[in-house]
Amino acid sequence: MAQSLSNILLHIVFSTKYREPLITVEHEDELWRYLAGACRATGCHAHRIGGMADHVHLLCGLGRTIPVSKLVEQLKRPASKWMKTQGVSGFAWQNGYGAFSIGQSQFDDVAGYIGRQKEHHRRLTFQEEFRAFLTRYRVEYDERYVWD
Repeated sequence: MAQSLSNILLHIVFSTKYREPLITVEHEDELWRYLAGACRATGCHAHRIGGMADHVHLLCGLGRTIPVSKLVEQLKRPASKWMKTQGVSGFAWQNGYGAFSIGQSQFDDVAGYIGRQKEHHRRLTFQEEFRAFLTRYRVEYDERYVWD
C-alpha cells in the first residue's frame, strides 16, 4: 500500500497537579482552544475538549507518526507555560494521564460526555470518574500511584 491511513480515536484525560482547581471559567475556553492548536501542531486533530477546574478531557484523532506519550507531552508542557502567562501562577499538570481508545461508534457518546462535564461532576468527583474509566477500559492500576 503506497499510502498510510488511520483513524485512531483517543479519549485523553489529565488533571492539574494535586487536582487544584486552577482552570477558571475565564480561562477554560481559551485553554481548550490552545490545547486544540497544540494538538494540531502534532499532526493530530482535536474533535472535542472540555473539562473542569481540575482536569481536562480531550477526544482526538491520533496522528500517524506520534506516540500517545509524546502527544500528551506536547499538549501539557506548552499549555502549562501558557496558563502561567495568563496570570495563573504555580499552574502545573499532574505527571500522569489516562488515554483510552474508542471506536467510531462511541464517538458521539464520548463527545457528548465531554460537553456535559459540568453537569456530570455535580454527581461525581474527578477521582471517582477516573476510577470508573480505568474499570470500564480494564486498566490495571495501583491506587498508590494514580494520584501523585
